[in-house]
Amino acid sequence: MKIKDIMVKDVITVDKDDNLKHILDLMTKHNITKIPVLEKKKLIGIVTDNMIAYKLGSWRKRTISTSRLHASSVMEKDILTMHPDTSLGLILQKVGEPGPTMIPVVENNDLVGVITKADLLPLVKSTEEIKSVMKTNIITISPEDRVIHARRVMIENNVARLPVVDKGKLVGVISDFEIALAFAHVKKSFSLGRQKHKLDELLVQDAMKTPVVWTTPSTKIAEAARIMTKMNVGFLPVVKDEALTGVISRTDLIRTINL
Repeated sequence: MKIKDIMVKDVITVDKDDNLKHILDLMTKHNITKIPVLEKKKLIGIVTDNMIAYKLGSWRKRTISTSRLHASSVMEKDILTMHPDTSLGLILQKVGEPGPTMIPVVENNDLVGVITKADLLPLVKSTEEIKSVMKTNIITISPEDRVIHARRVMIENNVARLPVVDKGKLVGVISDFEIALAFAHVKKSFSLGRQKHKLDELLVQDAMKTPVVWTTPSTKIAEAARIMTKMNVGFLPVVKDEALTGVISRTDLIRTINL
């Protein structure tokens, strides 16, 4: 099987001069978190929710509005590209490695498609239960914690999402995308003089995603992949007897693929 067999050909892109407000609107409208950046129709980078959250939360960017930040200033430039005839097995070898989780597919210097972990989920066929691959060393956050603390925890532990737990119960999930949207909202809604205070005091409960899509330890791996695809989520908390017992990501599921 080759990359061209499963890649997405109808690619949403932005120009390097498009502003961040437009980019976030596109991400929200299409429920995506990564967008290729073009200059004169040539690929030059990828904008990710991770980089947006970083830029909007950094000290030096806190007084700049989203309409003044452009794709070129928040994109990741060091990107891996692949040819449509590349074996899919090569991508499977790279799952879990550091770097953008969207791989642009380029032919004759033109962007012809993209492939993401979500595109690989239909290849997950294992009938084992997810308890065999889920992570049980769970890092959680409280709804009353500050968003900047949640962001710091995510960076320190190299995770893209955190389950939000209140009094032992799962009440939400917060990711780079929710953080990016929350930071952008503050920058749009408050004067420059108030933005720093509002960003510092922003709570997880004001930014987290609810309700949460979750599953149980006995769910089959292939079924978990179908749930992620249907609900367009990259992360499933695993709940048993109302208690959070594990988490599973697209990466965990994709590692079970045998071509």
